[in-house]
Order: sequence, then C-alpha cells, then structure tokens
Amino acid sequence: ADDDVRKHGSGNAGLTNFIRNYGVGKAVYVILIDAGKAVIACTAAGMLLEPHGLYMEGKVLGGLCVMLGHVFPALLGGKGGKGILSGLFIALSIDWRIAVLILAVFLVSYLLTWYVSLGSVLAAAAFAVGFVIFHHDNLLVMLGGVAMGLLAVFMHRANISRLLKGEERKTNLFNGKSK
Repeated sequence: ADDDVRKHGSGNAGLTNFIRNYGVGKAVYVILIDAGKAVIACTAAGMLLEPHGLYMEGKVLGGLCVMLGHVFPALLGGKGGKGILSGLFIALSIDWRIAVLILAVFLVSYLLTWYVSLGSVLAAAAFAVGFVIFHHDNLLVMLGGVAMGLLAVFMHRANISRLLKGEERKTNLFNGKSK
C-alpha cells in the first residue's frame, strides 16, 4: 500500500505524527531507519576523512548530511521530518555525552508537560549547547553541531508559535494518543 504519513494528522513526516496515526509498535521501524542512516553516515564520513586527521569533522559532516537529507528529502519533495530523532542518533554517533544530554532534556521537559514539540525544541537547543560545551576546542565540529541544533529549532517554528499561543497539542507517546 502506498500510504504516506504526510497525508495524515499534522502532515509532517516525523515520528510524533507517525505514532499518532500508526501506533507505537510500527514506530520501531521508523526509529531503526533513522538510527541506521545516522550511524552509517557518521561512521562512513568519519572513516573517509580519518586518513587526513579529520575523523570527528567527518562524523559531523556525515551528521549534517543526514540532518539535511532528513529535513529536506529529495524523494519527498523537500518535505521531511524536523530532525529530532535523527539528531539523537547523530549525537550518539558523534559523542554519547551529547546524546545523553539531549535525551535527558527531552524526557524531563516532555514528561513534565506532555508537549513533544517543547521537548524537541529544548533537546535541539541542548544539542547545539552540547557541541559548544564538549567540542569548543574544535571549531568545525562545534559549528557543525550548532548548525544542526539550530536547524532543528528552526524546523519547529510553527510549533513554537502554537506553544506561545496555547494551541499546541499534547501527546502521549506511549500510547499514541493526543491529550
């Protein structure tokens, strides 16, 4: 069946809309795909640039490519997800400390408010901050991380507007239902 998640719910290709429309069980496939593409791209790019002494820079370049491809996929007419789940696996591929930071920020903010978008925006900001904290000594790595974090925040601009207006939907990610 040619079912496109973007034809349902919010019209977004991201995990939250997928869970709302298809359930938590089927979301495992989305998670595995996002994890796989991030790990493969970051690892391959790091290995390609390692002989030139640019292993971390290569991993960040691979991550940036994954993020851009996720947010602006050519095969979906440039309309993809917002980069949060991919960002988590990009961070995990580059520096586990940043992955722990963004996961903690997301979980705490989400569990306190039930707003996936708020957790996502704060996690994206933490992504950028994490690269500044842990990679301030490598300008290219730091700037690549900041760029990815800012892109994910930018992709949530409509959500931020709805949050500020009190119009954003709360979602229980554990059962896929809106609150």
